[in-house]
Order: sequence, then C-alpha cells, then structure tokens
Amino acid sequence: MSAVLLALAAGAVIGLTLGALGGGGSVLAVPALIYLLGFTPVAATTAALIVVAVTSATALSAHARDGHVRWRTGLLFAAAGIGPAMLGGALASRLPATVLTLGFAVVAGAAALRMLRPRPGPAEGVRVRPVRAAAAGGGLGAVTGVLGVGGGFLAVPALVSVLGLRMRAAVGTSLLVITVNSLAALAMRTGTASGLDWALIGPFAGAAVLAAWDGRRLAAKLPAHTLQRAFAVVLCAVAGFMLVDAVL
Repeated sequence: MSAVLLALAAGAVIGLTLGALGGGGSVLAVPALIYLLGFTPVAATTAALIVVAVTSATALSAHARDGHVRWRTGLLFAAAGIGPAMLGGALASRLPATVLTLGFAVVAGAAALRMLRPRPGPAEGVRVRPVRAAAAGGGLGAVTGVLGVGGGFLAVPALVSVLGLRMRAAVGTSLLVITVNSLAALAMRTGTASGLDWALIGPFAGAAVLAAWDGRRLAAKLPAHTLQRAFAVVLCAVAGFMLVDAVL
C-alpha cells in the first residue's frame, strides 16, 4: 500500500473516532504518523497538531451552529493554556525522541483509562475556582504543546467538573480550547513544520475531516459505551506498544 493510501486510511479511522466519540481520537494520530508513515516523533507531534487544529476547527463550526459552544468560558480557559502550549511547542523539538515516545505512551494510556470510566454527569451549581481553572487550562495547553494531542479526553472532564458546563456544552467548548492551544503550539514549531511531508499530511487531515461527519452518524446507530470501550482497548494496545518501543 502506498504512503498516500496509508495516510488516507489512517486519517479516516481517526476522523471516524473523533466523530463517533467526540474526543480522544486524535491520540492515534501520532502513532499512526510514526509507525505507518515513518515520521520522526518530533515531526509526528508537529503534524498531529496540524491535523488536530484543522479537524477541531471544522467540528467547532458544527457545534457552534447547534449552540453548544460557550465562547467566553472557552476563550478564558484557553487563555490559560496559550503560554504553556507555546512553551511546550518550543520544548518538544529539544526533547529526545525516546522521551517524546514514552510521554505519549503514558498520555495514551491515561486516555484509555479515562474512556473505560463513566463520563461525569452535569455538574450543576459547581463553584468556579479561578486558580483551579487556570491550572487545568495550563496543564492542557502544556500537554497539547509537547505531545501534539488535542486533549479532548482531558478538556471535557475539566470543563464539566471545574467550570460546571453540561456535557454537550463541554464537548463543543473543548473544541474551541483545543483549536486555540493547537495553533499556539504550532506558532512555536515553524522550524519543524517547514520540513514536513505535506503530500502525506494533506490527505491525512482531509480524510480525518471528511470521516468525522460519518463518525457522527455512526454514533447514532451504535451504543456510545460500546464504541468507547472498543476504542479504549485499541488505545491500550497502542500505548503498550509505544511503551515497549521507548524502553527497548
């Protein structure tokens, strides 16, 4: 199979996952870029940020039309992550490939465990604590900047438990946060972005965007917990493989 076809297939799988689960699928982008398309860890995390930014911005427009984006809340939350995201983006190019792979394996494992647990329900009457909200936003920005993941699996619970948003609003608003953080991290990676293989990233991102719409239709036909558990199992396997690869 040619590299372009692999990019299209991998992008489609990630887009389907994002569309069906509303988050978490982007954590497959980095391992797909490394092990299927031959990117280095630094190049893969940079390319993943591009894919995440494009797919998140596209999905954001759909959620905004449905009225599920809390713009002021999302921008304030994202503002706390811009600095860490930019610092993380600058730091990533200076980290050894082994450290990036190991860190990504840990985050992927955490994402899988999060998906195996029930999502939190609406947090009515939650008292918003600015320091805690800023810490959560900053932590998410740092993870996005260093590892090139959107962090939806972290952003949605944080927006629910820390800021008291309902689940639909949290999912829509998280896309705004992820888009801002991804663009901030990319601003510090202009040096690595110039050497990327755009002939592969273009089809990868395009397939992810198009497949995300099919993923939303798939979610309406299959039980959400079944899709989530199946994806969590796959993600655990990917995390285990990357952990072994980093250690050995």
